[in-house]
Parts: sequence; C-alpha cells; structure tokens
Amino acid sequence: MHDPADGDHDRSTRVLLDGFADAASTHRLTFAELFAGLGDRAFGMLLMAAAAPAFIPIPGLAGGLSGPLVGLVGVQLVVRLQRPWLPKFIGRRSPRPTTLVHLRDRIAPWLARLERVVRPRAEVLLDHWLPGIVTGLLVLVTGLLLTLPIPFTNYALGVLVLLFALAFLERDGVLMLVAWAGAIASIVVFGLLSGSLARMAAQYF
Repeated sequence: MHDPADGDHDRSTRVLLDGFADAASTHRLTFAELFAGLGDRAFGMLLMAAAAPAFIPIPGLAGGLSGPLVGLVGVQLVVRLQRPWLPKFIGRRSPRPTTLVHLRDRIAPWLARLERVVRPRAEVLLDHWLPGIVTGLLVLVTGLLLTLPIPFTNYALGVLVLLFALAFLERDGVLMLVAWAGAIASIVVFGLLSGSLARMAAQYF
C-alpha cells in the first residue's frame, strides 16, 4: 500500500489529512497505519485527543481523564519512541472511512487559517534527541499538573497541551519554544499555587 504520508516532513497536516481520506476510500486504514503514516506528528494527534477532556466543565473529571493521557504521551517522548505506542487491540481497529472524511472536512478550514502563522521551521527542536527529551519532560509535568485539584486551571493547561500538539502537527519549532515557555511558566505558577493551597489547608485541618 502506498503510504499517504511519504515525505511527510515536507507536507502540511491538511495535505496529509487529504491523503488519508483518499486512501481510506480504497483501503480500510487501521489506527496503527494512520499513526505510522504520520510519523512523529502522531504525537500531535494523540496530544490533541488527550487535551479534549480538559475542556469538560466537570470539576475533577477533566483533569482525571486528560492528565494521565497527556502524561503517558510525555513518557513516550522522554524515552524517544519514534512514533506513539498503541496496544495491539487498538492498533488493529479501523476508523470508518466516512469518519476520516468528516474529520478532514471539519478541521481543514481551521488548519488553513493556522498555516498562515504556524509552519515548518526550526525543526531541529523536533528532531534532535535533546530538545525531544525536554519536550517530553515538560509534557509529562503538564499532565501531572492537570491531575492536581487546582480550581480553574484545566482550561489553561488544556490550551498549553494544544500548543504542543500543533507544534508537532505542523513541525513548528518556534511554536514548540512558545509551548516550552508556557509549560515552564505553568510549572512555576501552579507549583507556587499548589504549595499555597496546601499551607492554607494545613492551617484549617
């Protein structure tokens, strides 16, 4: 089968989605094949999916679902996996071809707008092992922060995870630096906030 993502480093995410949707019309693509076709961009897709529960307006549930998923992606980045690991029972499953087409049609207009400012650049920050480990550690800590019961932080951290996701999807090293800065700021701010909350709780209990 022709890999719809051959030379994917030179193609936008929007073009890749077009390739997947076209390929699915003649061949039932499994999740394993989709992630293989995306290469390291598959981490972006996983992070985007992991960020979704962070925007559920239910206290405790958002972080409880999103945090561990984001942390799991961070661990895989730290150990330098070339593509995300999936359990075999998930990797063998196939999304419906119409699902891929609907996904493409739904997010392609947004990607077209983003591509005006987000584009492949400074890709050494995505390809070199050292920045890759830094990214993994920051994603892992962001996932841990999501699991903390700190009120009104899920949305901010969810947006931060989306920045990491878009940096992977569009291979934008500059956006990755922005995500790094946001993650470090979050670690400092939320770390101080959680410490303050712990001291306040200790005074009353």
